[in-house]
Amino acid sequence: MREDCTAEFEKILWDFQPYSIAQLGRLYFLRLQKIRHEHFEQLSEKCAVGVSTMTGNGWKLSVTLLMVTAAAIGAGAQTFQSLFSFNRTDGAMPFAPLAQGRDGNLYGTTWGGGTGGAGERYGTVFRITPTGTFTTIYNFCSQNACADGTNPVGGLTLGSDGNFYGTTGSGGPLAGTVFKITPDGALTTLHTFGLTDDGEGPAGTLIQGLDGSFYGTTVGGGAYMYGTVFKITAEGAFTSLYSFDGLEAANPAAGLTLGTDGQFYGTTESGGNYGDGAVFRISPKGRLTILTVLHGFDGSQPHGTLLLANDGDLYGTAFYGGNLNCNAPLGCGTVFRVTSRGILKSLHRFNGSNGSLPMAGLIQATDGNLYGVTELGGSSSNCSQGCGTILSINNENTLTTLYNFDLVGGYQPLGNLLQSTNGHLYGTTGSGGSLDDGTVFMLDIGLTPFVAFVRNAGRIGESGGILGQGFTGTTDVSLHGTSAQFKVVSDTYIRATVPPGATTGYVTVTTPTGILKSNVQFHVIP
Repeated sequence: MREDCTAEFEKILWDFQPYSIAQLGRLYFLRLQKIRHEHFEQLSEKCAVGVSTMTGNGWKLSVTLLMVTAAAIGAGAQTFQSLFSFNRTDGAMPFAPLAQGRDGNLYGTTWGGGTGGAGERYGTVFRITPTGTFTTIYNFCSQNACADGTNPVGGLTLGSDGNFYGTTGSGGPLAGTVFKITPDGALTTLHTFGLTDDGEGPAGTLIQGLDGSFYGTTVGGGAYMYGTVFKITAEGAFTSLYSFDGLEAANPAAGLTLGTDGQFYGTTESGGNYGDGAVFRISPKGRLTILTVLHGFDGSQPHGTLLLANDGDLYGTAFYGGNLNCNAPLGCGTVFRVTSRGILKSLHRFNGSNGSLPMAGLIQATDGNLYGVTELGGSSSNCSQGCGTILSINNENTLTTLYNFDLVGGYQPLGNLLQSTNGHLYGTTGSGGSLDDGTVFMLDIGLTPFVAFVRNAGRIGESGGILGQGFTGTTDVSLHGTSAQFKVVSDTYIRATVPPGATTGYVTVTTPTGILKSNVQFHVIP
């Protein structure tokens, strides 16, 4: 490399030393990542360097980046596959989890890239098949003054109407939007945030409540400027439910989780007695209760959505805290559990070698184990603090590293994993790939196909959606042993009615090739 180029790269590395999310908040941290990324792109073009790669709190330059198509990992038949590499024009920096549609395909957002506006920087919505065929279905900032929003941080939620619902972290034109988008890419802006009255910067994924409305959070704004909880109907009727005051809790960066009691559960990345964040419960009408607060050794600054596991407890991750000798003095993060009575227990403290700084939350797969990712850490030496990991935790709270990201196939995963109904795990990386704009990957751990719900609760007589595959020729749909009326809409989607006399339990679907069981129980509402 030319000496003048080397000097310029070193200057950027010094000038753009990464700040932590603790210092900036999630949205501003991501915006800084974008600025650094653009500086490297400009200099790479000038100096004819193939790829510049960012590695979290440390940096490493690479002239070429090889993509892996299939790599065996761990024990048994576990296989990692990089399905797609973003190239800026079709999106860049996917930070959010994927969502499965009625058609069996996966849908997601990228924070940057796309062809909307100027500079390929405003983000996209995309569709990808389980085998990797990719389509960009929407480019943000396609409207005047970016009225349709820019830079989505959260993922998409499949609504009961078959459309997807999501948010943008900015634009609209100021503080973000809530939108609805069809599987074919027709977008409708439902709400634009106004900062002080209703919130600023939604960063978490929406969730549909039992009433059909969608519930979410904003990192900032509201009456006290510390974030909000809101609800919005599919038609766009918006209600601000709660404004955080900065004392008991502040700055919710994650989406909400719906409990079996009809209440919502969430986290804040700051506030609480120690300023390390809190876990809260909020009713659909906006009555909020702090269940517990985090502190140092137990974890600090949770950013991922909570998981309501089959045992009835909530599981989450904290970005910092835990082993304070790792990434001193902040810590490398934790996995924690909160009971329904608000008792907090730290289950695992990351030490760097087995992962570090988990931005995403956890999922529970059909084998009962928990699965997640860490942004950094792991065994790769190609990133100064590791390139990130995929992990599992069994019912004895033993953590196993399933995959160490190593530049090939992407690195720095930030969003939750998704278990598709084909049994495989899918996710995204915020960096890596042919142009360092991120990837979509798949991990096959040998789990078999199943069926999932669009919403996993309903009353007798109500109809709901079932996602899966191989539905053509289905002969029976049963809820906890009680047969239900159903209609096969497509090979990947069934509509069924909650039958009289049914009780809470698992759903089975009898297809020509066998019986598929739901991954979670369907809750019958009295």
